[in-house]
Formats: sequence, structure tokens, C-alpha cells
Amino acid sequence: NLIINLFGIFEKNSIMTKMLIDYTIIQNATESTSQNIDVNVITLAEKFKIWLDEIGISESLSEYMQPVIFIIAIILLAFLSDIISRKIIIVFIKQLVRRTKTTLDDIFLENKVFNRLSHLAPAIIIYYTINIALGSDDNAIVNIVRHAASIYMIIIGMLVIDSLFSTLITIYRRLPIAKNVVIKSYVQVFKIILYLIAIVWIFSIIFSFELNKFFTGLGAFVAVLILVFKDTILGFVASIQISSNNMVKVGDWISMPKYHADGTVEDISVYTVKVRNWDKTISTIPTYSMVSDSFSNWRGMEESGGRRIKRSLNIDMKSVRFCDDKMIEKFSKFHLIKDYMVEAVEGVKTFNEENNVDEEIIANSRRLTNLGTFRKYIEAYLHKNDKIHENMTFLVRQLQPTERGIPLEIYVFSNDQAWANYEAIQADIFDHLLAIISEFGLRTFQNPTGDDFRKLNN
Repeated sequence: NLIINLFGIFEKNSIMTKMLIDYTIIQNATESTSQNIDVNVITLAEKFKIWLDEIGISESLSEYMQPVIFIIAIILLAFLSDIISRKIIIVFIKQLVRRTKTTLDDIFLENKVFNRLSHLAPAIIIYYTINIALGSDDNAIVNIVRHAASIYMIIIGMLVIDSLFSTLITIYRRLPIAKNVVIKSYVQVFKIILYLIAIVWIFSIIFSFELNKFFTGLGAFVAVLILVFKDTILGFVASIQISSNNMVKVGDWISMPKYHADGTVEDISVYTVKVRNWDKTISTIPTYSMVSDSFSNWRGMEESGGRRIKRSLNIDMKSVRFCDDKMIEKFSKFHLIKDYMVEAVEGVKTFNEENNVDEEIIANSRRLTNLGTFRKYIEAYLHKNDKIHENMTFLVRQLQPTERGIPLEIYVFSNDQAWANYEAIQADIFDHLLAIISEFGLRTFQNPTGDDFRKLNN
């Protein structure tokens, strides 16, 4: 009405004013009778041709000018909508998001949900206005342009939903439950289904077939689909088993020698499990291999609060002997086993007296050994070490003797799980034991070296 009044100021009975008044009357009548929008479009195109004829444009020329002008107008309108949506609306949304305190909207922005959504505006305008330029929905060019716009909108819609799924994963990873339940593999399956639906939909538009008929005949291609998507199906089933049985999750330390993997799990998807090894290399393991093959998960160790120390000293068997009075006197001065030596010597003496044992015959009497005393020294030393976990397995034991001597194994747990600290604790223990072992008249076993042969030659 405002445009009509403006035209009326200059020329009340002008042709343009009449055309606009006629179009307004037709539009109001159409809206009141709930007719199809195409009537408005066709009427506007015809009125524009009439206006071209009345201003002196020949009918043959107006036949070409009308669609060209309308197409140019549609292109300009689509271009304008693209600028408004991307340069104005998106910029405004970005500023608004940065001012909010919540970080959820920032995730939507980072995953380009709004940016991809803005690309729909030009396609929607072209789809609903192309018949203005060409005058009929039955026109072949109109159908081609509309099909192209539909395909474009499907692709953009698919990308928008894909961004929404990615946003969902990012938000979910911030929740505490994400440490125990991984949903990325499920989301990836939904994405694959989304892509398949979009591809089928696009082909249905290009080749003009109905989707319900396609899905009805899809059963014949199931075997082919299973063959093509074998890895996807296996990975999806494996990811369900991994998640339901809590076999592995992001952040776990796993070792899988078959794939040279020994490190922290960084990502679990339908196809692969990504492991960052301790040497900073990355191993990629097929997801279904986590179910079909064996691997070690160190999560139990991390949750227990301790880390196992399992290492042994090989004692030269020839250096093992009974303790004489001089050795007993020496060992009794060691602070860590001072009380033990008093109790042990008293116990041996009481046993021998009660059984009337002749102590001059070594085979008849009960005696202490330097190896047994050294073992008790190790136990006392570890109990005094505040880095050893007292509430977990604590063993100092002898293993089966071999050609390399008697393995004296330490099987305890440190209360510090950090790798560097754990190695330092372990090294400090064995540094001390290797240095003190000679005080007990014992020798560690090792194969002869060049220096040994040189001394022998001399």
C-alpha cells in the first residue's frame, strides 16, 4: 500500500500504479480464498509482461526480457540473502555467543552449525521463486533448477546435522559419565546412516524414483551392503561390546604387542582405536581387534592406588652359607634387623637346647643363614620405605634356582603411580640392595665379562 501511495503521488493513473493495484487485489482475493501461491506468481509475471507491452516493448522482446529480468532479480535476491545471513546475522550471533557466560553456544559456533545453516537461505529463495521467472511449474528448466536447489539443500542439511552430531560429542565429552561410556562410535553410525539417506534421496531426485519403492527392493542388496560395510558392521558391534563390558575407554593405558601399542587410548571410533605410545608414536588398532584379540588394560592398576614392583636379584648359590658368631655379631649391629636378630638368635638357641642338639655338628643344629638374614633385611628396609604401599601385596621370596643363581624376588607395590617417580623408587631400592649385599657375605650372579677373563689371565 505504501508503494502504491508513493506511485500515486507522481502519477495517480500511471500504468505501474494500475498494475500494482491489480496485483494487490488479486493477492488479497487469493489469500481470502486460500488458493495456491502459484496463481500469484503467474499473475505477477503476466502483469509484468503487460507493463512491458504498455511502455512500448514489443511482445517478442518482452517474452525474452521478462524471464531475464526476473532471473537477474532472483540471483540478486539470493546473493543479498547470502550476504545478510553470513555477514550480518552470523556476525551478530558470534558477538552474542561471545558475550554469554555459558560455553555450550561456543561449541555450536566452533562446529560451524550456524555457518552451515546460513547457506540454506539462497537455495530456499531460488527454489520458491524460480517459477516467477519462467512462469510455470511444468517448465523443464524450473524442474531442473528446483532439483538442483533441492540437492543443494539436502547436502547443506546433511552437513548441519553432521555438525550437530559433532557438537553433541563435544558436549558429552565434558560430562563425568564420558570417562566410562563412549558414544562416539554410535554417533558415527548415525552419521553413516545420515549420509546413506542423503545419497539415496539425491539419487531419487536425479532419477525420479519413489523412495518407498527403493527401500522395498533394498532387500536384494543386503548381501552386497554387508560385504561393502563389513568393517563398519564389525566395528559397530565391537564398539557396543567394548562399551557395554567397559573393556576400554579413553584415557586407559593399554598394551597390545601385536599392533606395537603400549600407551594411552586417545580416541575410540567405529573403525579404529587410537593409542598414543610412550615414545610419542601413535598406533591405530581396528576396533573389532579389541574384542577378537587379547590386550592388557592397566586401568585396574591405576584405580588401585599402587603400581607393582616385580624384580629380582640373582644370588650366586656358592656364596650362601650359615652365619657364624662373627656374622651374627655384625648383623646385630644393623639397625633395621637389630630386633629380628635378637629374636632369631634366641629362638635358635632355645630350639637347640630343647632338642639337646649338639651344635658342633652343623647338620644337627638349627642355624641362621646369610641369605635368610638378607631376605629379612630387605623386608625391614621396604617396610621403612614410605613409598611402598603397605596395604597391598608385600612379598620378598625365593624363586626356582637356575643356572644363573637363586632369584630373590621383590614383589611389592609403590604408592606413587607416576612413571618417572615409580622408576626412581624402584631404582633406589635396588641401588641400595646391590651395594649392601656384600655386607651379608653374598654375591650377585652375572656372566663373566672381559675384565673377569683379564684378571684370570693375570
